[in-house]
Amino acid sequence: MMHENGVFDVERIEQATVQRSANSVLWLNRGAEIMHANSAACQLLMYDYEILTRMKSFDIAPGYTSESADAKRIMELKEGEKHTFETVVVNRQKMKIPVEVTVFKIRVDAENYFCSIFFNITQRRRMMTNLINSEEKIRAIFNNHFQLAGLLDVEGRLLMINQTALSFIDVSEDQVLGKYFWQTPWFGHSKALQKEVKAYCEQAAKGRFVRAEWEIFDKSGKKFVFDNSLKPVKNANGDIRFVLPEARDITEMKKAENDLKAAYKQLESLKDRLQHENLYLKEELRENQNNSELLGQSPAFNQVLFQIDQVARINTTVLIQGETGTGKELVAHRIHDLSFRRDQPLVKLNCAAIPSNLIESELFGHEKGAFTGAHVLKIGRFELADKGTIFLDEIAELSIDLQAKLLRVLQESEFERIGGTRTLKVNIRIIAATNRDLKAMIAANKFREDLYYRLHVFPINIPPLRQREGDVQMLSHFLIKQISKRIGKNIKRISKRSLEQLQKYHWPGNVRELINVLERSAVLSQQDVLEIGDWFQADKTGLIEDPGLLTLDKLQRSHIIRVLKKTKGRIRGDNGAAHILGLKPTTLESRMTKLEINKYEISEKV
Repeated sequence: MMHENGVFDVERIEQATVQRSANSVLWLNRGAEIMHANSAACQLLMYDYEILTRMKSFDIAPGYTSESADAKRIMELKEGEKHTFETVVVNRQKMKIPVEVTVFKIRVDAENYFCSIFFNITQRRRMMTNLINSEEKIRAIFNNHFQLAGLLDVEGRLLMINQTALSFIDVSEDQVLGKYFWQTPWFGHSKALQKEVKAYCEQAAKGRFVRAEWEIFDKSGKKFVFDNSLKPVKNANGDIRFVLPEARDITEMKKAENDLKAAYKQLESLKDRLQHENLYLKEELRENQNNSELLGQSPAFNQVLFQIDQVARINTTVLIQGETGTGKELVAHRIHDLSFRRDQPLVKLNCAAIPSNLIESELFGHEKGAFTGAHVLKIGRFELADKGTIFLDEIAELSIDLQAKLLRVLQESEFERIGGTRTLKVNIRIIAATNRDLKAMIAANKFREDLYYRLHVFPINIPPLRQREGDVQMLSHFLIKQISKRIGKNIKRISKRSLEQLQKYHWPGNVRELINVLERSAVLSQQDVLEIGDWFQADKTGLIEDPGLLTLDKLQRSHIIRVLKKTKGRIRGDNGAAHILGLKPTTLESRMTKLEINKYEISEKV
């Protein structure tokens, strides 16, 4: 597998090795999070890859905990060592499956990862049980079992051997039955191996499950690597009666394991070359970002772009979280534009911008005559978004009652218009966004926990601008070109001193505030080099000083917030904010929406 430039394609050989393995393979980090799974693991556990790689090993193996002896032993593994044990995994249908697990550790880029290779031993356990109860019933299965298997007494003498093992070295039962296991032809090529097998047989006869890898030659002299186990078999009284030896051919798996280790080592050696390739990919990514106005090259923002690419083409519900002004709507647009629904409508609704008594009608529509003022039939946003995407911004502002109705749409993809009796079915993708802490709202009984988990299928957390190191300058250069073109000025660049000021600022309003600062500076600028005026003074707290130069909107916003705090968020009534400000309640609510004032946030701060 080679690149066009002749370089060995490490990534493809790694993927082919893992995916084509007949055994289930999981890659875990030190936190027991599943980082990768092959097809066999997904099939055995009955989980889609995207779901399985968001789980931990403890989720699929309840008996295997961080405090268990096996977990502690794995944490102590050195590179090159491995640990084998038996446990039980639970698949998606809650079916318990006994498995035998082998774990080894690989260190990559100063991080430890654990490869867990396991296979279903249900058949083996069933065979053992049947063997104790009735030799006759298991003989056919035993002889045709793909693994080399036998039965020993507690002294280590061979009582039974299956046809697979006999055919491997071309001997008959009469030649091996009654002999000590370590003296049989399977181990005759090595005195050291015979001594090792004898020791393991003695340990198994004392009640210990033994696991080891041995090299065995077949009848033609070809060498194979076998994964061998010696398991004590007890009777109903708990006495050890037999020892069950099994050998599984792992020659190909060992080759795959060694190839995988070599691939990781080669990956490290090609680090410099890959870094040059990454520079090229970043340039391509930057072009894509410019097309969608999602700009940024910081690691934190690149993670957001990576998540968008992961989920865009899958009809998964997405929850976008981030502070005000971080670009949640742009992210929603990008997901829709990259999805298979891109030729269908993207319908948006800001749940905080519509009065609570009208939002249900906006979402679900209403029939003519459903209530006073409903003179005509209204099609709701969900109906408009059928076969497309609906973006519910500020989802946290929905009332508890509406949250229940939204949950039904998520679960059943159906709803009724207000005043209607006909159930409407829709095929939509839901993208929700909020700048609030939904878990805190759940604790305060302001948001439904079941709705949260329905929305939180694939969360995307947009980092605030202050955490996007290096992105401020990139955004500023891009935005000032747009702003100067829009306002009819010819601003070519931003001065170095101004860029340093912008870089130091805390940006509580994020990208939206950056746009406002740049636009105000552009309006005031008389030159082709933008200088941020003295009115902008960035300190460590991220506050803009000189309140005397605030815009009218900011002054209005500040005054309304102050009054709302005084009324503890109350808008209506004689003691409400609308009465104090001399406004109608609906006018005040409309102005609050325009100025992005959230009455719930005001009430929480009081």
